[in-house]
Amino acid sequence: MKHLNKLFAVALMFAGLATQAQDSNNPWAVSFGVNAVDTKFSASEKFEHQIAEYFNVQDHWNILPSVSYIGVSKHVGNSFSIGLTGSVNKIDRFVTKVPGTVNSHVVTNPGDLSYYAGDLAIKYSFMEMIKSKVFDPFAHVGGGYTWMGDASAGTVNGGLGINFWFTDNVGLSLQSTYKHSFDDTRTPNVDVASHMQHFAGLTFKFGGKDTDGDGIYDKDDACPEVAGLKEFNGCPDTDKDGIMDSADACPEVAGLKELNGCPDRDGDGIIDSEDACPDVKGSKMMKGCPDTDGDGVADNVDKCPEVKGPKDNAGCPWPDTDGDGVADKDDKCPTVKGTVANNGCPEVSEATMKQLNDYAKTILFDSGKSTFQQQTFPVLQAITAILKEYPNSKFSLEGHTDSDGSEETNQVLSSSRAEAVKAYLIENGIDASRLTSTGFGEKYPIDTNKTRAGKANNRRVEVKLVK
Repeated sequence: MKHLNKLFAVALMFAGLATQAQDSNNPWAVSFGVNAVDTKFSASEKFEHQIAEYFNVQDHWNILPSVSYIGVSKHVGNSFSIGLTGSVNKIDRFVTKVPGTVNSHVVTNPGDLSYYAGDLAIKYSFMEMIKSKVFDPFAHVGGGYTWMGDASAGTVNGGLGINFWFTDNVGLSLQSTYKHSFDDTRTPNVDVASHMQHFAGLTFKFGGKDTDGDGIYDKDDACPEVAGLKEFNGCPDTDKDGIMDSADACPEVAGLKELNGCPDRDGDGIIDSEDACPDVKGSKMMKGCPDTDGDGVADNVDKCPEVKGPKDNAGCPWPDTDGDGVADKDDKCPTVKGTVANNGCPEVSEATMKQLNDYAKTILFDSGKSTFQQQTFPVLQAITAILKEYPNSKFSLEGHTDSDGSEETNQVLSSSRAEAVKAYLIENGIDASRLTSTGFGEKYPIDTNKTRAGKANNRRVEVKLVK
């Protein structure tokens, strides 16, 4: 039975749960190190005397020069953890009181008593209370079972300790536990004496899940599957512009906070991806491009960026070939200088009309016919040349006769002679749309029909400007 109990203690050492500190990020902890058993610490003595002898290592402490405790613990929430500690030792310094005295004691060797213990404890950590990431003081209470030589007994335990965390997962643990035995005659191999047990060792925390390996546990990681930064609760900032990717409109290009993480190389307040001219400062109206000439056409599409021009002509002024102040696109006569009032075409003056009609009066027809006499062709050519100077003007050709012959005959003759002049002009380059012809016969004489000279004046072709 004795050996069975010892085997049970060893099993506790490897399967038990230790009380060293851990947290919700790393809920499990494994501790191992050395322990010291001080049998002088007894409730039968005054507390001040016990404290005075607390560090009397040479006289009272029993220490094995090897790893002598081990365990694993589990955090259960709100700074509490629970577990068991398994430990072994050898008692060769056993403190007993001198009979008949109050504080006198004597240290004896009880025969190198074997020591095994399995202890359950509930621990409360003050680390969160003191807002420290290095110092972790704690208190614990619990109970256990101890074998001391041939004796064994249950104990009620309580104590204090502190962890010094070198990293988030590794720390140095120091702990003192008072174990009170209720059957304490302090007789070796008969009962288990109340005693103090001290622990010093290393604690390793583990069990925290960090899927993306960024050092931030999944439960605190806002982006648990993507490696990120602590300042962004585990979310990434790919372009390292201080704006996490989820709030960054341009996560792969460093930018400005006021532009939602997007860059603006030219500083015009328009992000590069929306800026048609990202390297030249411009305006929002021009999609980030400048408009040097102020014509409302951005320089990047303005073929004449330094000269104002309409958008319809790519920012360039419309050409005015004849220089009359009317752009070619609006100039009915783009190669002939004219006036704005006449759509860029020259206006026919009274002097020009007089000249036309002076020529027209000299047009000679064969008698009673609408064919021209030979000497008339130079006159017709002169009229043609004048009409070509006014390509946008329209003219009416009016035929007249004297009163010789019947009125019906004269009407037909006047119409055919006006039509003959029109036909000649068209054949020589005058647009037909610009000309009309009509005959008035003998209705509108300009001289008397009683004399030869008067009749000659009445036989005529007149040129009228159509407005």
